[in-house]
Amino acid sequence: MSLRTQANLVLQNTIERIFAANLYADVHRGIYIVRGENVLMLGEIDLDKDDYVPEPYEEAPIETVHATQRKEQENRKTKDKAKREKLLTMGFEPEHSGEGAGIARILASPSHGNLAVALLARRPDPLQHLTASLRASTPGSTIEAFPSDTTPASLDRAFSAIASHAAFANLPLVLAIYSVKHSSKKPFLDETHADFTASLTTYVGGAFAFAQLAVRRFLRDHGEEPLGGGGGGGQDGGSLNAKEKKKGTLIFTGTLGALRCSAQFAAYGAGRAGVRQLAQSLARELSPLGIHVVHTIANGGIRDEMGEGREEGEEEKKAVVEGKRMSAESVGRAYLWLHEQGVDLWTHELDLRPAQEKF
Repeated sequence: MSLRTQANLVLQNTIERIFAANLYADVHRGIYIVRGENVLMLGEIDLDKDDYVPEPYEEAPIETVHATQRKEQENRKTKDKAKREKLLTMGFEPEHSGEGAGIARILASPSHGNLAVALLARRPDPLQHLTASLRASTPGSTIEAFPSDTTPASLDRAFSAIASHAAFANLPLVLAIYSVKHSSKKPFLDETHADFTASLTTYVGGAFAFAQLAVRRFLRDHGEEPLGGGGGGGQDGGSLNAKEKKKGTLIFTGTLGALRCSAQFAAYGAGRAGVRQLAQSLARELSPLGIHVVHTIANGGIRDEMGEGREEGEEEKKAVVEGKRMSAESVGRAYLWLHEQGVDLWTHELDLRPAQEKF
């Protein structure tokens, strides 16, 4: 047994075995270098078992295996596309949709929003990966990551960490966006009270906790004087124009599920509709204080052309050009436009969809 925390392996006479459907082919690679951390080698290789190929696999020319492999990939993409379309008709945004990355990229870009951006997400590893990708695609930007779920305690820790972080020192909060992917599908009689209320607590309760922290920060950073109160509306008490009197923008990203809901989506629809009503209530209460509250409805597929792990086929690119998909960058520009609105004209609800999306 050999175990090392750092290792480089040099393999000779290596063979790569490629499988597709019930076929396989061996490709001679020769010398192969494996570089990486935490490489573990354990045990011995049984050469007889290594040469054994279980049924129903049959050896075939590499050209045939590659052709079969490409066909499998195309079929998988077709099935995934049909699944995404079905989810969208039910009011879901597919997992890994790119609006979050597109919004962050536009807001942080020195040529667009030029804002210091704090990203919050539940899973630390994907969050760090996204942050690194955004920094690489947006030179000169300030983007930091703060792991958090939607519980009040976790969000409170994240907001405190942001306030004490060197990248955000002495910077007032001007924009807060609540965008959480949360879904639930279950026949009504199979739904339990615990599951139903847990879904509402995660999504609607999270929106409440996030909004409360953001509003308190807006008022702390910009003052509590109402619009037209004669106090100047700014930290320095000076004379400010209509746009500068705005204390901040709070945006809730929703889906079509906030307006209508399909069968077996009771918890999902109740949550989305609940956040929409929360946004309306907050808008009526906070607008006189100079806090702009917005609810958006992301209706349709979103493609992040600059993100990693996205489909780069001509068909997907064509879908954006033809108005069948939204560009993540366009979503980001729409959010920046909302943020830049002055107090003389505010948008409260915005339906975002590509031209050919049914609604």
